[in-house]
Amino acid sequence: MSELEAFLAGDRLDSVAIYIGDQYLGDDHALADAGTTVDEGVVLVVDGEKGRSAFEQATGLDPMQFSKQAMERDGEIDPGLAGGGCPDAGSDGAAADADTDDHRTEFIFAFAEAQNEEVGGLYAEGDVVHAYAHCACGTNYSQKWLVGSRE
Repeated sequence: MSELEAFLAGDRLDSVAIYIGDQYLGDDHALADAGTTVDEGVVLVVDGEKGRSAFEQATGLDPMQFSKQAMERDGEIDPGLAGGGCPDAGSDGAAADADTDDHRTEFIFAFAEAQNEEVGGLYAEGDVVHAYAHCACGTNYSQKWLVGSRE
């Protein structure tokens, strides 16, 4: 099982996953060799604090501040963390499938949270993946789901 598969299965609750799009990385970025290659990018799974630091180094953004901004807007994030669908795609005349350069996902920051029955709601049902994305158009958005519910 790859590190990404383990993360998505809820087996790496102390780690974060980071998707960086090819257009954001450029051709010769060292991160491209360090993670799992996916369509149009790479996903890295890194232990907690190192992962947050890696995200900040790669994007120039504090991951917690970015997450707070992104959670204000719901969007669709690929269940394999390999991109997403910008909620603003189509609103500016772009194709609603978010396939244009203006609406490509540049990066995603994700973590999984263990089941917590005391919190209730979705958290009482199982481990929850939290994913936060940034689109090339500037829109930040998020999605959360139960581990294993979107396979």
